[in-house]
Amino acid sequence: MQVSSLNEVKIYSLSAGRSLPEWLSDRKKRALQKKDGDIRRRIELIQDFEMPTISTKIKVSRDGQYIMAVGTYKPRIRCFDTYQLSQKFERCLDSEVVTFEILSDDYSKIVFLQCDRFVEFHSQHGHYYRTRIPKFGRDFSYHYPSCDLYFVAASSEVYRLNLEQGRFLNSLQTDASENNVCDINPTHFLFATGTAEGKVECWDPRTRNRVGLLDCALSSVTADTEIDGLPSISALKFNGALNMAVGTSTGQVLLYDLRSSNPLIVKDHQYGLPIKSIQFQHQLDLIISADSRIIKMWNKDTGKIFTSMEPEYDINDVCLYPNSGMLMTANEAPKMNIYYMPVLGPAPKWCSFLDNLTEELEENPESTVYDDYKFVTRKDLENLGLAHLIGSSLLRAYMHGFFMDIRLYHKAKMMANPFAYEEYRREKIRQKIEETRAQRVQLKKLPKVNKELALKLIEEEEEQQAARKRKQKNLPSLLKDDRFKVMFENPDFQVDEQSEEFRLLNPLVSKISEKRKKKLKILEEREAQEQEEEEEPEGKPSDAESSESSDDEKGWVEEVRKQRKLLRQEEKAKRQERFKEDQQTLLKPQFFEIKEGEEFRSFKDSAKKQKLMKKTLGDRLKLEEKLGTLSVSDTTVGSKQATFKLKKSEQQKKQQEAEKQHRQERKTLRRSAGHLKSKRGRGQRFH
Repeated sequence: MQVSSLNEVKIYSLSAGRSLPEWLSDRKKRALQKKDGDIRRRIELIQDFEMPTISTKIKVSRDGQYIMAVGTYKPRIRCFDTYQLSQKFERCLDSEVVTFEILSDDYSKIVFLQCDRFVEFHSQHGHYYRTRIPKFGRDFSYHYPSCDLYFVAASSEVYRLNLEQGRFLNSLQTDASENNVCDINPTHFLFATGTAEGKVECWDPRTRNRVGLLDCALSSVTADTEIDGLPSISALKFNGALNMAVGTSTGQVLLYDLRSSNPLIVKDHQYGLPIKSIQFQHQLDLIISADSRIIKMWNKDTGKIFTSMEPEYDINDVCLYPNSGMLMTANEAPKMNIYYMPVLGPAPKWCSFLDNLTEELEENPESTVYDDYKFVTRKDLENLGLAHLIGSSLLRAYMHGFFMDIRLYHKAKMMANPFAYEEYRREKIRQKIEETRAQRVQLKKLPKVNKELALKLIEEEEEQQAARKRKQKNLPSLLKDDRFKVMFENPDFQVDEQSEEFRLLNPLVSKISEKRKKKLKILEEREAQEQEEEEEPEGKPSDAESSESSDDEKGWVEEVRKQRKLLRQEEKAKRQERFKEDQQTLLKPQFFEIKEGEEFRSFKDSAKKQKLMKKTLGDRLKLEEKLGTLSVSDTTVGSKQATFKLKKSEQQKKQQEAEKQHRQERKTLRRSAGHLKSKRGRGQRFH
């Protein structure tokens, strides 16, 4: 939420801040809200109160429950329910909407005037009926007593459509070439239309006759105004039975009393842009007029400026929520702006918490900070020696002082007080020293065993302290845990930093351990001193701060190389020592027993295998082909086919010979048995 103040009028922008894309999931939105402070502090009064590209018109229903806005792209209308603070429905249309009107108290009856000459009627369920007018429409008004719609268009005629009979009635013929805007008085139902020639024609709907003519173009030109062309009427609004405000295309607002042809007040916006909207605020007798660049609020009796607002994007329409201090704008941006001014009135009942919120902000006011400009008074300029710049382009007058470039302000202040930076630097160094003293580790907390490990755990615990606060979890400390208590009490658990395993697993631990040893040494020295320390002179960092300064990346790489070199040297020294010991020892012959069933082979076989493995694949294949273990043949396709025969061991050969001999013996036995059978058969036949 952004707060601005002009003429002591607080304006709260409720739509200020970053908006999240629609395609983001709820989980990612929650994650962004946790990380980004701007998103977390923003106020989303109505959920998704925006359009895809731009919004053109915005209105509030008569019961105050629904806010309706039209925009692009694609052309659509969105209805927001203030009781639910969210969107109720969205309907897409065939073409862009020029303007629309809510005929009922809620959203059940809506009329849209579209840019392609169509008039579209919507009921509670959606699209109801569509008709067309002869010319391109620019504005329309609804006459409640007769149920007539009056359309003004790029024509001299005012078209009338009766909703009770469902047909067009005779048009009103004006003297203008084109009609831009129209309005109907809510008290006596006088119809007024603003023309392109800068005139306002008033008609009586009962007699369908013109009853008055005002030449606003001539009245808008005063001695102080400069115009390029003929002012046409761009905005029109009735207030009560007798007052009417007229806005011109050249940026003037004229307030009329219907009983007089001369304006009561002529207010110039000074931008030369067409007036887009005029609203009346009855509690403070204010007129709210807006062009595409600025919204001005001024007193309708005196013309004195009350306050003004300049949004970031161009304004298309302004809507004042009834009986409240809330103002909504449709602009050339996806997000529709919502402003709240407690001076104009209370917050609506559906967002009454805004009153409490603004009261808390007013109790703790914050000064406005500008990034590029510095606000200085005349006295400040005299102190800086820049009073001669008053009236030049380097100073911009604003209220009781001036705005000047922040760079020029810093240069002038440096010349006026050259030691300001040194004082600021000393103060910052003193604050840093105080912060580090408050976070120092006391030696009495360190155990007798594994002091460096305990110091490391304490440092990690301090680094994660902020994260634990966010998570709101009280994690147990490893030093206070009973399961690891013995590790810091029993000397058998002392970490041996000189062991090979420790140094291989922690190649950088030596540098870190040296850093911790320095810190331990500093802590021991402080413990030996008296309890009350002497303060250091400001501007000089302590030894702890210098020891805590982190080494650069190059130092880490050199330390890693150094550790690896030391490990290689130590390994080389160990190998030399082992070699010397082997030379000094006398070798004795050793005898080995051969297992049963195995044959002893000479050492020449292993030598032959080693020589064979050193040969190339081609030589080995030729050798195996000679021995008969490999046969190479050509195929029909043209490729080579190789067949390998595995070499059998001596034991396998003996086993195969035994099996062969066994098969031969069985064969001879079968033959002998067959001869005996045949002899027996012959003997029986003989007998």
